[in-house]
Amino acid sequence: MHRRQFVRALALLTLVATAATAGAPGATAESPTPATTRLHDTIDTILADARLNGAQASVVVVDTGTGQTLYDRNGDRRLIPASNTKLMTSTAALGLLGPGHRFTTDVHTSGKRRAGLLSGNLYLRGGGDPTMLAADYDALAAQVAADGVRVVTGNLVADDTRYDSTRLGPDWTWDDEPYYYAAQVSALTVAPDTDYDAGTVIVRATPAGRAGAPPAVDTTPPTGYVRVENRAVTVAEGETSISIEREHGGNTVVVTGQIAVGSAPASDWVTVWEPTGYAADVFRAALHRHGVRVIGRTVLGQPTPETAHPVARHDSMSLGELMTPFLKLSNNGHAEVLTKEIGRVLSGSGTWTAGMTAISEYVADTGMDTGRLRQRDGSGLSRRNLVPAAEFVDLLSAVRSAPWFETWYAALPIAGQPERFVGGTLRSRMAGTPAAGNVHAKTGSLTGVSGLSGYVTSADGRLLAFAILLNNYLTASVKPLEDQIAVALAGFRADGTNTARTAPPAVPETPRTPEGVECSWVKPITC
Repeated sequence: MHRRQFVRALALLTLVATAATAGAPGATAESPTPATTRLHDTIDTILADARLNGAQASVVVVDTGTGQTLYDRNGDRRLIPASNTKLMTSTAALGLLGPGHRFTTDVHTSGKRRAGLLSGNLYLRGGGDPTMLAADYDALAAQVAADGVRVVTGNLVADDTRYDSTRLGPDWTWDDEPYYYAAQVSALTVAPDTDYDAGTVIVRATPAGRAGAPPAVDTTPPTGYVRVENRAVTVAEGETSISIEREHGGNTVVVTGQIAVGSAPASDWVTVWEPTGYAADVFRAALHRHGVRVIGRTVLGQPTPETAHPVARHDSMSLGELMTPFLKLSNNGHAEVLTKEIGRVLSGSGTWTAGMTAISEYVADTGMDTGRLRQRDGSGLSRRNLVPAAEFVDLLSAVRSAPWFETWYAALPIAGQPERFVGGTLRSRMAGTPAAGNVHAKTGSLTGVSGLSGYVTSADGRLLAFAILLNNYLTASVKPLEDQIAVALAGFRADGTNTARTAPPAVPETPRTPEGVECSWVKPITC
């Protein structure tokens, strides 16, 4: 019998006949007190909102100090968790790889060396690092030049064989593929900036100096790997309506719409098709800048020979440090790389299947009942992920004893904190409430799916673990309902003097994000 089932069964045996039925709205395994009854009524009122008519909700709250369940509605109901899935991936990564784990990208040579001439190949070997910037490839090229290489008669070989060649996650939809949150996964890739959205390029359109002329279009980093088809026009006045879209199946980026003279540039993050080639293109350009000429062609996907000689190396930030951009900004690419890295390190197979197996075994050891859930990817982009709220709360309660917990807890988004790498995806939510600076939680968003799972310290100092999963709603956003629950928990007092009332607490409006893409995400905000 699963641990939570055993505890509930034991508690039910001691309840009087009038105790609430387990699994019914507001029911818990403990006899309700006036304080918990008031909290139940408050959360029940929030979940009765018309925005959830016809929808499904799975909500569980547990006092991590005592193990007492304070609220449980449909806690065992499997729902789509969206990016709450990253709770499993991130804790498994820290538990299995360790917070000190780093990714290594290195350069090797094969063949004979004579003075500055290399009669052989130059190998760029990827270690899965999702934080590699153009500047890092430039630094590798500088090391190659400093080693004395001036001419390479062979090929530049881009070795991405640490992971398999499956680029997109299982069940991802084809029309998400051009968007930054669904970038292809490779062991050798490039991130355009310090958000570290690996496998993407920033495309920027700057208005021309006169109406009728096309805007100037450039990329960050500069690369010829993508081909820009500029159909946009500069106008004398009017609102900017620039659209930047990559055509499916290739690296042609089409820029359309209008931008007025004197307007600020318009930009967007666009995924590339085959990030290994993107990394090789950026590195080859860096070699040229440092006076290293490669005569041969660029070859993708061949392994580096064991006899090859190392000439350059770059190590990533530690996994503990990576948790901040990963969780604060809900970076899907980081989740998928970590899934494959876990598989590679534990079983020698850098695949989603191997990674998922290891993650499942890890979270089972923490107390999650993996027979009651399904995880199909690392990030939560798959709609075939199904997890009950109660299982997330089991995980949240268990990992508090892990040696890396404080690092992970600090990396979770924090409500109402405006700094981007502090508040993360919660920075514009719950400001000016008892939850601000208090709630540490993972957000989740897909069309018709929303989630918020994490921790809140109650008004009497109790650390509460909670999970809120909402599915199949039709309204633009139900996130204010999640915020109301979190604020009610922040005001809870077990002695009965809690500030939580039956009436839902007031919360500030949250910015709405547009429909039209699966995650409903706006890049500067995310959700």
